[in-house]
Amino acid sequence: MPHLSLEYSGNLDRTIDMAGLCAALGETLFKTGFFEKGAIRVRAFRAIAWAIADQQPEDAFIDMSLRIGEGRSAEDRKHIGNMLFATATDRLLSFFDTPNFALSLEVREIDSALSWKKNTIHHRFRK
Repeated sequence: MPHLSLEYSGNLDRTIDMAGLCAALGETLFKTGFFEKGAIRVRAFRAIAWAIADQQPEDAFIDMSLRIGEGRSAEDRKHIGNMLFATATDRLLSFFDTPNFALSLEVREIDSALSWKKNTIHHRFRK
């Protein structure tokens, strides 16, 4: 169960296909080989207010946070993170030509003792 959340500055709405980025990141999660299709969740949340560095109006960010279930080695988690970050970087390449963009990713494990799930989507993919 990978849950990838993207928080992004609202000034990116007019320049990024956020749905397309989410879809690409979801495909990347599947291609890692660690997750079932029915478990993958990618969502984006627009920040309506933000302050970055010297608060230039063109400053922008995307902060990605991946939560995954326990049981994968540090090496596997790093591999997953590297693949996600590469996908995001490739799709956002033009933003790195400016001095106004920040991209980040954090990978965290979910404590299974404190996580409840009920998913009917799995059944569709496991047939």
